[in-house]
Amino acid sequence: MLLDATESQLVLVDYQERLMPAIFEGQAALANAIRLAQIAQMVEVPVWGTEQNPTRLGPNDAALRALCDRTLSKMHFSAAADGLGAWLRPPARPQGGNARSMPRHLQKARAQEQQGAERPSIVIAGCEAHVCLLQTALELIEEEFEVWVVTDACSSRTERSRDAAFDRLAGAGAELVTTEMVAFEWLRSCEHSAFKDMLALVK
Repeated sequence: MLLDATESQLVLVDYQERLMPAIFEGQAALANAIRLAQIAQMVEVPVWGTEQNPTRLGPNDAALRALCDRTLSKMHFSAAADGLGAWLRPPARPQGGNARSMPRHLQKARAQEQQGAERPSIVIAGCEAHVCLLQTALELIEEEFEVWVVTDACSSRTERSRDAAFDRLAGAGAELVTTEMVAFEWLRSCEHSAFKDMLALVK
C-alpha cells in the first residue's frame, strides 16, 4: 500500500517556538516537517497545523506556520477533540435526485462519497510524539482515517517517550514512514514535474 498524493492531507502538530528547544533532536524533526510541507505544496496536498495553548506556548515556528493552509488553536492534547476532524472531512454534499432509482452499486458509491473523507490518508507528524501527536493520531484512527506517522519529523523531550509512542501507534494500526518515503510515494515517478525540486529538498 503506497501513499497517493490525491488522497492525502498533511497535519503538523505543535512545532511551537517555546517547546522545540526542549525536544530531543528537535531541530531535525522541525526541518523534516518543513520539508514535508514544502513537498505537500508541490503536489497540492493540503497542509494543516495545530498549536497547543498558543497563549502560553507561543506560535509554531514561523517558517512552518507560513506553509500551513490553516492552523488550529487547541486546548485538548488531541487536535481531533478540538475539531480537526471537521477540517479533514469535506462538507456533506446535497443528495439531489432520487438515490433509490440508481443502480445498487452507484447508491453505495454515493453513500461512501457523502460519508467518507475525499482525502482519507492523513500524513501526520509533530511534538510531543507521546502526548499531542499520539492522542491526535489515535483519535483520527478511531474516526476511520488512514494515519501515516512520519517518524523522522516527530519527537518528544526524551527518546524513550518518542519511541514508546511509535510502538503504540504501530500497534493501533498507524503506518510508520519517513519524510523521504512520503516524498517519493507522493511523486511516484522521476518524470513528475516536481521531482527535481523535491530531490533538492531531501538530498
